[in-house]
Amino acid sequence: MVWNPQQYLAFAAPRLQPAIDLLARISLDAPQSVIDLGCGPGNVTPLLRNRWPEAEILGLDNSDEMLARARESVPDVTFDKVDVSNWAPGRQFDVIYSNAALQWIEGHEDLFPHIAAQVAPGGALAIQIPRNFEAPSHSLMLDVIRNGPWRALLEPVWVAVPTQPPPFYYRLLEPLARDLQIWETEYIQVLEGENPVAEYTKGTWLTRFLNPLDEPWRSEFEAQYRERIVAAYPPEANGKTLFPFRRQFILASF
Repeated sequence: MVWNPQQYLAFAAPRLQPAIDLLARISLDAPQSVIDLGCGPGNVTPLLRNRWPEAEILGLDNSDEMLARARESVPDVTFDKVDVSNWAPGRQFDVIYSNAALQWIEGHEDLFPHIAAQVAPGGALAIQIPRNFEAPSHSLMLDVIRNGPWRALLEPVWVAVPTQPPPFYYRLLEPLARDLQIWETEYIQVLEGENPVAEYTKGTWLTRFLNPLDEPWRSEFEAQYRERIVAAYPPEANGKTLFPFRRQFILASF
């Protein structure tokens, strides 16, 4: 999938807050090695560097576009292209940190134990994944898919969402971890601009449905989605838009 780092970073502040909250919950003072797993454009990596200035930090992602932006933004960190679904580093790390990345990968029942196995004894696995797929921002995409000429092309793209409720991850990781904390937070994001929720999702989930389309279908699909979204998330009297967004956090110590 082709990513647009500029579109993603248009809402950098609300995307960054969950990353900050997750980082604050990690109790390790001086890990020697830290992985930014699914690092995207490197917008979170400086937080890891500032928290642990002496640590070896490695950013991993599978997008050339995102990695190019990350290398430009954080030149003192090494970034490598990796398919996280079959990542096999051959060593363990003190902290594996993943912010809003693993929701793109299927097979969490195998993926999460595999990633946990890469954490060194005494280390921590910290994960944040969106769990907002039932909200209008996401469910309305399926409405557009099913009511347009692109249905046969896009319906196969609408695969089962990999993200599961908290009990799934508890049962998966509790036998492996020394301590396991799972929580959810719904952020009431205050967005500015015209139809900002549509612009927000265009930087992430909407991309997987726009990319396969050629014109004029691409523009028609986006126009229909934007019309539905502005009705679902109308602006407040001050012109700003409230966008509730639920995120799930997992912090495992080993």
